[in-house]
Amino acid sequence: MKLIRYGQLGNIKTGVIIDGVKYDTSAFGEDYNEAFFENEGLARLEKFVKDNAGKLAVVDDEERLDSPVARPSKILCIGLNYADHAKETGATVPPEPVIFMKSTTSLCGPNDQIIIPRNSVKTDWEVELAIVIGKKASYVDEAEAMDYVAGYVLHNDVSEREFQLERAGTWDKGKGCDTFAPLGPFLATKDEITDPDNLRLWLKVNGQTMQDGTTANFIFKLPYVISYVSQFMTLLPGDVISTGTPAGVGMGFSPSVYLKPGDVVELGIDGLGTSSQTCVAWSK
Repeated sequence: MKLIRYGQLGNIKTGVIIDGVKYDTSAFGEDYNEAFFENEGLARLEKFVKDNAGKLAVVDDEERLDSPVARPSKILCIGLNYADHAKETGATVPPEPVIFMKSTTSLCGPNDQIIIPRNSVKTDWEVELAIVIGKKASYVDEAEAMDYVAGYVLHNDVSEREFQLERAGTWDKGKGCDTFAPLGPFLATKDEITDPDNLRLWLKVNGQTMQDGTTANFIFKLPYVISYVSQFMTLLPGDVISTGTPAGVGMGFSPSVYLKPGDVVELGIDGLGTSSQTCVAWSK
């Protein structure tokens, strides 16, 4: 299945995509949140959709898409998980996964605007494959890790490099600004993606290709990442783990290139659709 959430903030509805058509599932009566995933929501939703075949209302393509997952308890990210990205930024390939968090308030829809923060001069882009956790995970064995995956989603890990790297402390302050986690357009359940370790992912700025990579180049593969993270914190249903970005970020160019108001960022991953964000300056 492909799950969507749509509508204006304060009035978000749920839906699914079947054969390229968006259908409303509001009558199912649940948001796609922690409780949904925890209580066999995907299986129950699948039955609901089958039982109501031909009866579901079509969602207008003009409707705004929200994050396909309601605000999770955590948005976790793996830094420097592609050797080519580590090299372009002058970083050493890490011996273990680098973990940081994005604030849940950074979450937004796949085609919402990116708000360049006040005083930002180094807002950057990062196309990433994100995992959505399907059930509570703690001290998970690597061999069983994929059993905890509900599905996959496209993510732009927007980053403010000065805040992240030049302001002391952790990376989090450059990662969690408002609108810095556009997610979607849809969540693809695990069965929709045959080989998550062999997906092309790409990103363009103003029509120019900046990133064009493949998840085949992961340093740390998905089962290892899930198992590793679960050694340090409990993962809850609906939690998001973003798995790193390939080479081609703005910071890696010489001279570096950063986003400015009016820039348009487009990105996509095989099987997970595309998204597009226009950058705007912060204002009161």
